[in-house]
Amino acid sequence: MIRAFNTLRISASGLSAERLRMDTISSNIANVNTTRGANGQPYRRKVAVFQENLNKELNKENGKYEATPMGVKAVGIEEDNSPLRRVYDPSNPDADTEGYVSMPNVNVLNEMADMMVATRAYEANVNAINAEKSMFSKALEIGR
Repeated sequence: MIRAFNTLRISASGLSAERLRMDTISSNIANVNTTRGANGQPYRRKVAVFQENLNKELNKENGKYEATPMGVKAVGIEEDNSPLRRVYDPSNPDADTEGYVSMPNVNVLNEMADMMVATRAYEANVNAINAEKSMFSKALEIGR
């Protein structure tokens, strides 16, 4: 019976992962013009990193461990180390001696595309949960 709810757990983990991904993308977009953060450096694009979440159980019949998929889990949020953009703006207080300002390595168009992908993945997980709930409901109706 516990395995029957694995599909719900997998979809729920997908919802959490995509929410974190959308939060990270929102932070990137909000800081597209941040030339000096708390560390004195320009903002660097951040990327949410995920990995497969497996539950390893001992199979009592053959004595081997089997991995049951349990969805995804967030491993962390890493900074994108791609080069910063240099923009000529000698009036900016953060400009160097040549008049160039180091701008964040955030491309709004890429972030919007990533946001659309994350939104679609979130919607797909919601639809999967709704389908699973419907199947469980129909199974309960059969038992009446």
